[in-house]
Amino acid sequence: MVDTTDEWIRSRTGIERRHVAAEGETTVDLAEKAARRALDAAGVAPAEVDFIAFGTTTPDLVFPNCGTLLQQRLGCRGVPAFSLETACAGFMYALSIADKYVRCGEARRALVIGAETLSRITDWSDRSTAVLFADGAGAVVLEPSDAPGVLSTHLHSDGQYKDLLYCGSGVSRGFAERLAIIMAGNEVFKVAVTKLGSAVDEALAANGLDRSAIDWLVPHQANIRIIQATARKLDMPRWAHQARRPAAAGGLRRRLYLGFGAGALLTAVPPKKTPRSPRGVVDCRDPSLTWKPTA
Repeated sequence: MVDTTDEWIRSRTGIERRHVAAEGETTVDLAEKAARRALDAAGVAPAEVDFIAFGTTTPDLVFPNCGTLLQQRLGCRGVPAFSLETACAGFMYALSIADKYVRCGEARRALVIGAETLSRITDWSDRSTAVLFADGAGAVVLEPSDAPGVLSTHLHSDGQYKDLLYCGSGVSRGFAERLAIIMAGNEVFKVAVTKLGSAVDEALAANGLDRSAIDWLVPHQANIRIIQATARKLDMPRWAHQARRPAAAGGLRRRLYLGFGAGALLTAVPPKKTPRSPRGVVDCRDPSLTWKPTA
C-alpha cells in the first residue's frame, strides 16, 4: 500500500473519503443501484425507459456492453442500450447523446449512467494516482419538459494529451500483468486549468450568459488545487457546491457543472428545487483528457 497520510491527501487533493467496491461487486452492480434510485426519484418505472446510455471505462465484460447488461437487470428489453468509453467524460458524453435523442423525439424517457470501478486499475503503490481514484456510480433520467433543464452541451477531445493520463493495456494491444492508471500529474494540472476555464466560457457564451449568471459552480475534478486555480482564473467561488449568489425570487437557479474530463454542464432549474436537474442521482469521478461543456 502507498506510503502517505490523511493530512497529505487532504491538503493536496481536498479528498476526505473515497469508496471502493466490495470484492466481486462490479461496475454494473453499482450502476443498477444508482439507476433504480434515479428512476424512483423521477417517478419512472423501468418499463417506461426507452433509451439507455452508459458511460464507463471499466466495463464488466468486453461484450455485451454495460448498457445491455443493465437493461437486462431492469427489464426494459428491446430499447437501445449502449456504453461509451470516454473515461471521466463518459457520463457527460452519454448525457449529451441522450439529451439529443429526447430533444428530437426519438426517446421519451432516457436513462443515463456513469459508473466506474477504477480501484481495479489503480496501482496502490503509486501515490500520484492511488490517492485520487475510487469506485462509484450515478444516474439521471431525461424526459421532455416545459421546465428548464439541460440548456446545451458541447463535447471536446484532444488526443495530443494521450500520454498524460492513460491505462496502457487493452484487448487489441494486449494486457499487462497488472492494469494500472498512469498519470503525469504536473502536466495534467496545467492542461486542466486551461481547459476548465475555456469550457466554462464556451458554455456561457453559447447561452448568452456571463459568469455573474451562475448560482452554483460544481467542479468535477479529483484535485482541490486544480479547482482553486480554475476558480481564481474565472473569478468564481472556489468550493464545489458553493453558491455564488442567491437566486432572484421567482427566477431560475443556474448550475454550471465543470470538469476536466467532464467539461461543463450548465443546467437551469426552478428555485427551491433540489439539485436534481436532470432528475436523478449523480456521483461521477475521475479526471481525464476528454472534456465537455454543457449548458
